[in-house]
Amino acid sequence: MIRKNIEEFESAHLSKYATLSKNSKGRQQYEKPCTVRTIFMRDRDRIIHSKYFRRLKHKTQVFLAPKNDLYRTRLTHTLEVTQIARTIARALQANEDLTEAIALAHDLGHTPFGHSGEHILNALSPLGFNHARQSLRVVDILEKQGGLNLSYEVRDGIMKHSKGGKKLLPYQDKDCPSTLEGEIVRVSDSIAYINHDIDDAIRSGLIKTSDFPSSCIRVLGKIHSKRISTMVYDIIECSINKPHIYMSKLILKETEKLRSYLFKEVYTLPEINGESEKAAKILKDLFLYFKDNPGIPQKFFRKIKIKKIRKEMVIIDYLASLTDIEAIELNKKIFEPKRWSDNLL
Repeated sequence: MIRKNIEEFESAHLSKYATLSKNSKGRQQYEKPCTVRTIFMRDRDRIIHSKYFRRLKHKTQVFLAPKNDLYRTRLTHTLEVTQIARTIARALQANEDLTEAIALAHDLGHTPFGHSGEHILNALSPLGFNHARQSLRVVDILEKQGGLNLSYEVRDGIMKHSKGGKKLLPYQDKDCPSTLEGEIVRVSDSIAYINHDIDDAIRSGLIKTSDFPSSCIRVLGKIHSKRISTMVYDIIECSINKPHIYMSKLILKETEKLRSYLFKEVYTLPEINGESEKAAKILKDLFLYFKDNPGIPQKFFRKIKIKKIRKEMVIIDYLASLTDIEAIELNKKIFEPKRWSDNLL
């Protein structure tokens, strides 16, 4: 069988630290193996063909519902993370299929309006909200009315991709991925958003490259592609034939410095923060409305194979699934008065 040949190729050519498809811990519900694709290839395909993956096209990265197609969305962010992660995985002889599957799925549970949406749903939800946990909920329960039944390794990488404000490296706590491929996606996520969010802010005219800490420009590079190359090449050089992902002290220091600049000087700009506050209000108003009028969220959830779920969690699942445009239009439909016409003319 073709799958068997691929698994034998992995055994012969991948690093001893790579995760072999044949050694997967398997799925939550048993399925007969595919004759052509490995378990990780099959997971990747299920993710790409999912509704939640397509919805990423109209979810904010930083700039709310951008009209200019040059600005990143959650989908283009996902694709950039995947490209960076696959480059590192191939260089380190890790499992590219597992790496790709984790990268493509890591943000499936992200809210509309980026992290401002995540923060408001976390405040509103009785159990709290975290986009990594919600991404796992998407692939386990919400997508295809009962989940995608993905492998343990992909689910682990999805759940543990987010750093939650922690340093990029090293990986020393229980929240870190259990596979080398999961570690690759975790650091690739940071490399992608650090660089493309700054790139979008420059494109918008809100900042200039000269505003960066001078050492970041000198060490990492002046232009977007150079900075990514510097980070990726350093990771590859420091991680070859090692069980974990590493960076040199200098590159890690300057990467962390650039990341700190992004959070302190870019995300807090009035032009960005002001719109984020408006977006958060939209989700809060919708949440409060649906607590008294739960019909739409309940209809959304009716076919999902899960028993006894709190009304508030049904609403959270529904709101998290919306795109920016859907949330804006739904808010208008519910809260904005319609113009009256008596058809007299």
